[in-house]
Amino acid sequence: MLINYIKIGWRNFTRHRSFAAINVVGLASGIACCILIFTLISFHLSFDTFHTRKDRIYRLVTQWHDDGIGYSPAVPQPLGKAFREDFDFAEKTARIVDYQNILISVKNGGELKKFSERWGIAYTEPAYFDIFDFPLLKGDRATMLKEPGTALVTEKLAKKYFGDKNPMNQVIRVDNRFDYKITGVLRDIPENTDLRQEIYLSYINLKDWNPWIAGNDSWGGVYSGCKAYALLKPNVNSKKVAAAMPLISKKYFKGRDQKIWRFALQPVADMHFNPDYDGYADTKYLWALFFIGVFLIVTASVNFINLATAQALNRSREVGIRKVLGSLQSQVFWQFIAETAIITASAIVLAVAISAVGLPWLNNLFESEMSLHLFSNGPLLAFLVLLGVVVTFLSGSYPGLVLARFQPVLALKSKLSQRHIGGFSLRRILVVAQFSISQMMIIGTLVIAGQIRYSRTSDLGFNKDAVVMLPLPDNDKVKMTALRSRLQELPGVQNLSLCWQAPAASSNNTTGLIYENRAEEEHWSVNTKNADDQYLKTFGLTLVAGRNLYPADTAREFLVNETFVKKLGLKSPKEVIGKLLTVNRTVKAPIVGVVKDFYNYSFRSEISAVCISSDWGNYGNCAVKIDMRSAKTTLPAFQKIWNETYPDYLYEYQFLDDSIAGFYRMDNIMLKLTQAFAGIAVLIGSLGLYGLISFMAVRKTKEIGLRKVLGATIPGILWIFGKEFSRLLVIAFLIAAPLAWWAMRKYLEEFQYKMGIGPGIFLLAIGGTFAIAAVTIGYRSIKAALANPVKSLRTE
Repeated sequence: MLINYIKIGWRNFTRHRSFAAINVVGLASGIACCILIFTLISFHLSFDTFHTRKDRIYRLVTQWHDDGIGYSPAVPQPLGKAFREDFDFAEKTARIVDYQNILISVKNGGELKKFSERWGIAYTEPAYFDIFDFPLLKGDRATMLKEPGTALVTEKLAKKYFGDKNPMNQVIRVDNRFDYKITGVLRDIPENTDLRQEIYLSYINLKDWNPWIAGNDSWGGVYSGCKAYALLKPNVNSKKVAAAMPLISKKYFKGRDQKIWRFALQPVADMHFNPDYDGYADTKYLWALFFIGVFLIVTASVNFINLATAQALNRSREVGIRKVLGSLQSQVFWQFIAETAIITASAIVLAVAISAVGLPWLNNLFESEMSLHLFSNGPLLAFLVLLGVVVTFLSGSYPGLVLARFQPVLALKSKLSQRHIGGFSLRRILVVAQFSISQMMIIGTLVIAGQIRYSRTSDLGFNKDAVVMLPLPDNDKVKMTALRSRLQELPGVQNLSLCWQAPAASSNNTTGLIYENRAEEEHWSVNTKNADDQYLKTFGLTLVAGRNLYPADTAREFLVNETFVKKLGLKSPKEVIGKLLTVNRTVKAPIVGVVKDFYNYSFRSEISAVCISSDWGNYGNCAVKIDMRSAKTTLPAFQKIWNETYPDYLYEYQFLDDSIAGFYRMDNIMLKLTQAFAGIAVLIGSLGLYGLISFMAVRKTKEIGLRKVLGATIPGILWIFGKEFSRLLVIAFLIAAPLAWWAMRKYLEEFQYKMGIGPGIFLLAIGGTFAIAAVTIGYRSIKAALANPVKSLRTE
């Protein structure tokens, strides 16, 4: 019986090719999106789940409870040691301090090769590899990283540096300063981990890189690359550990700091998702993608229902004959389910092909290496089987029941009417649901794009255009002075400044402050920026009181911003001029000027209090304002001068506006995904409209013929279809608009500075939808309107 169902189903599939093609394309589009979304979500959910003791692994994190609550995934460097020695909760505790974008030099034969490693280096305690499962391929686990001057590298880097040569006992030079001998090779780091370091150095050598961070008394500062991990003992409850953590603050901090500094445990499974601790993938975005996938597959199934019921009258005689010959309702139902299964199976095959084509685009978007591997990926294979079953019954059940209920006498006499094949109101509801989803996604796309455009085009309080950031590899004053002098002589260079970072940067330093000899520190932190006297001119910062910095080698005076003044509770910027400011409890100098507020983070964060001071020892960049008309000659000249000044390093540069655009990388990713899925939703919705217009054209054939005989014009007949769908689209908009407004308000709540959601966005969404609908229904409705009325009236 099953084979018979399949044979008849295949016969109908090949006989009604246009019907089948529309359904296959619609279902394949929805299923392909579901496959990509499933792959993306499962990839992110798999992060750091491969560690065998993941349920007991925790990261120690920092919180500051003062003027609000601040969060950091990093900790003071001594915390790991204190946790290990003061408590008996952990089986293993390990500290790791990483530095990114580091130059690695390797001698291979007589050639010196240089590599700029994005993930840099990590000074690591050996226990780190007892906590996490990063297998050692070469070397002795018992002795690795215990000796000073030793290193571990991944298999990929070993091949990159030494080719087929044995990497063991080879030497790498770090930052042109320190030599390390390779004593172990690790298996390549998996894609699904946030622990991306590939060069691990002996923790003993941290004191060579930064003596202050390596010190046991460096409790007062948190470097972003300093992490600590603990593998709790099997019988230890994490809540018990969390309750004991305040004891660390009481022991190692004094006075008010005991209440401000807090430490907590973060499960390893939470690291990838928690935005408070710089998690990469916020779970609400994954949930949004999940529901988009559900919506798309539902709308694709709706198309099938619309087209199937539109074809029901054409198949009425076939069903009547089957019933006369003894077919039961259940047999007719399962026959239609079999046909639906064939269409669904064809759609899945096409969807897999579409997914394979779309996956490289998705990988490029997320800078990942996701793969399908259909037959070796058990979860994906199970998902496709389940999806196929769900789609088959979701799409085929209602049309199958409609066909199965046909009365054979009426079917054979062609006496079936609209009420026999199911109410038209259901199909109206389905189309309204389709276009409600489509319009919600269109509105979401417009809002996200608008917010990104708002972030890029708004006045940031400083000039970000045509500013090139050149790195300063070391703090040699002679080299920096020579570089500045030579660059200033180039045509096309308008201004330049030696500084730590631009006014808005992802790398920031915040610290405590004491204003004018007050008894205690303020209950808020200040963002410190080291820069020379040309900083204001280069970035177009505006003074509102006082004067600019005088040229200096060290911090002898400060500039502050307007927010700094407001946080002090003062009414006028002039009130701070001449007052003493102590930063980081060490640097004390007068305030000589106040600059107009500028955005020093992304628009997700409020403008913070800022102070600017000169300090040659902390300059990390040379910011050069150029004339873009001469960029083709200026940029190569930069490279030549930079390479002559720093011949031992690799040249890199970045335009400041590109750096600031990086603040909104995830927003750009979500925008591209939303645009793609909104396009698919519109395509599927358009197929749904075509299905419904086909149904209407069949149902109204005689009515249209009669109207034409009685003198109706073609525009008048077209309006029969137009008014029906105009009404449906307006209803869809009335449903979509408030839902989209609510969802986008939630999205914009993440931003401290944001665009408004005006009526123009909604008008554009409904206008675009009407345009798409007009194109979709135009061909079929015009064909019906132009039909010969004589033939229409003869239609059975």
